[in-house]
Amino acid sequence: MPPGCVIACCRESGKRGINMIINKKNNLIYSEKLTSWITTRLFLILTAIFLLLLIWRINFWGMDTLAIVFACIFFLFLFYVINYRTLQIRLTDNSLQLIFGIFHWTEKLDNIETCSLDQLPAFYEKGGAGIHFMMVNQRYRASFNFLEYPRVVIGLKKKRGWVRDLSFSTRQLENILQIIGENIQK
Repeated sequence: MPPGCVIACCRESGKRGINMIINKKNNLIYSEKLTSWITTRLFLILTAIFLLLLIWRINFWGMDTLAIVFACIFFLFLFYVINYRTLQIRLTDNSLQLIFGIFHWTEKLDNIETCSLDQLPAFYEKGGAGIHFMMVNQRYRASFNFLEYPRVVIGLKKKRGWVRDLSFSTRQLENILQIIGENIQK
């Protein structure tokens, strides 16, 4: 552990550990790396299906338009397997940062108006994993999520582009709600 850090919370009932580290050097309050074997397995299966379809198509008909479509879908799901393996959540004393592979979202805490449990209809909640954009209650939302974890939704004071709300999966729902809640009231 780097000098100047204190572990505030380490493991919870046999589950893979969360890192709730207070780092006085870079003002890190909370850090969590979230992975999902369900999501990875789903994307691996889809990658394999489209690879097999591509091979089958090339063997029987050569590299035609449909083979190119299968190749594009195969590479899309291969990218998903690699990019959406780990969601990193970092909370400092002035910002929230979400990192999903090559995609990063940083939101200043002074632009967060509300923070609550994300409750969506099942279609939206289980409608996919990765990064999604959708309309919920007439507000445009960016969602960084895995299928099997609960989500936090934060409302923004000033929208970023079209985005008014930001939601993300976490294994430590109560901790995140409490930490963000305390820090946006300062």
